[in-house]
Amino acid sequence: MGRTLVIIGLVVAGIGLLVMLGVPFGRLPGDFVIRRGPVTFYLPVATSIVVSLLLTLLVAWLRR
Repeated sequence: MGRTLVIIGLVVAGIGLLVMLGVPFGRLPGDFVIRRGPVTFYLPVATSIVVSLLLTLLVAWLRR
């Protein structure tokens, strides 16, 4: 359990570092933004796919 928490913490810290360096998480091609007057609708399709793939790989790696 402790090892898993440390790995999850390192992954979160790594993502934070990438965001600080300017990697465009949340602004990938395939993320839709619709602005109509005062309303903005954001649908992060590509970001959701990338996060899902990364989490799947992480869980598969942790199960070994």
